[in-house]
Amino acid sequence: MNQKQNQSQAATTLLAALRADMRAAVDPKHRDGERAFFKEPINPLGVRVRDLNAIVALHWKEARGLAPRKLLDLCDELWRSGVFEEPVVASKWCGRALKKLDSEVAFATFERWLATRVDNWGHCDVLCTKCLGGLFERAPGLLPRSDTWLTSPNRWLRRGAAVALTPAARHGLHLARVFHVAEALLQDEDDLVRKGYGWMLKEASKPWPGEVLAFVLAHRERMPRVALRYAIELLPKDWRAQAMQTPWK
Repeated sequence: MNQKQNQSQAATTLLAALRADMRAAVDPKHRDGERAFFKEPINPLGVRVRDLNAIVALHWKEARGLAPRKLLDLCDELWRSGVFEEPVVASKWCGRALKKLDSEVAFATFERWLATRVDNWGHCDVLCTKCLGGLFERAPGLLPRSDTWLTSPNRWLRRGAAVALTPAARHGLHLARVFHVAEALLQDEDDLVRKGYGWMLKEASKPWPGEVLAFVLAHRERMPRVALRYAIELLPKDWRAQAMQTPWK
């Protein structure tokens, strides 16, 4: 058996073991709760987060042994499955594998998943925080490639443009980019997009509280209420009161 066949067999074995472990961890009560939690229709097995994280870690040794292209192919299959937990596994594995993935190939793959596979905020957020967020920290030159997302009719691309910046914002990186994205999405009509950039600003307020307050004060007359409340959540109480003195939408 040649190396390519070995890799294919390893991926097939890994996928079977992963799915068997997920089926063994199913909690029907949790499955019903997940379905009620999302406005969008989802198809969960019902694996609790702590159990899914344990399964991700358990099989990471085999996953990281795959060649980069084979790992992405396997994760692509997980994204196509229609089972809610499987794209979560794919995103967490790809996030762990960023060092071995070619940045250009990774970006193209992650962007494709965001544009064509994501259909709920849970998948949007795990893909953007675990994969795209880490990629943008490692390869900031890719950030301008997400500019087209800001005006896309696809709500997940617009939300993703902000959510993918939350790791960098939390770590004190790319403040100018954070404000660029927030300004572009400031009056977006979609509530999930508003919450997404509000979350990004909240993360930015950890290393840059004064700068975020100044941004909010400059834009509060046009900033929707939900985005403003997210953005100022971690600021000092008197700063929050100052930010909310002017009526909002």
